[in-house]
Amino acid sequence: MTEEIHRPPAPTGDGLVLTHGAGGNARAPLLVALGDAFAARGVTVLRYDLPFRQASRTAPPRPAGATRDREGLRAAVVTMKSRVGGRVFLGGQSYGGRQASMLVAGEADLVDGLLLLSYPLHPPGRPTELRTAHLPKLAVPTLFAHGSRDPFGTLEELETARRLIPARTALLAVQGAAHDLFRAPKRAGGDAVAGIVTAFFELVG
Repeated sequence: MTEEIHRPPAPTGDGLVLTHGAGGNARAPLLVALGDAFAARGVTVLRYDLPFRQASRTAPPRPAGATRDREGLRAAVVTMKSRVGGRVFLGGQSYGGRQASMLVAGEADLVDGLLLLSYPLHPPGRPTELRTAHLPKLAVPTLFAHGSRDPFGTLEELETARRLIPARTALLAVQGAAHDLFRAPKRAGGDAVAGIVTAFFELVG
């Protein structure tokens, strides 16, 4: 299955497409939990497997396939727009978030907001190899949700990066979490999923 839908009991008309990281799929626990949480707030959620994952259950994404992954993500957004009458948002974890942001940087009117989970700002241990060239082209509200122990970027580095975006942005720090936000210890980070949903609605209205 390449996509799964969360249908809200009381739809608001808004929709959200969520996609996964390089090592995961649309059944990732974080995405499932977010799908349930957003649906409880009236949002129709589509969890989508990127084309590289559709092609193989285990192989990682390859640079040559990134354009195809973005095309698939765009098609998922178009599908969501055909299902709902309100705003449509796009979110992704790690690699999926990077491809989502690159897609939206090239199509400013495609979605109404971005949710970037554990954005891979740079490869671990290589802080000078920043993946920020497209950020100044983002024109929609963007929420970064990032763990305080994420090796793909520190919270301070994320703060600097989000200042490159001319649209409204926010950074939700999940204390104690590494690259997998879902496993944040509750004593340190609280309920990460509920916090992400609340912060996103505070940003987009």
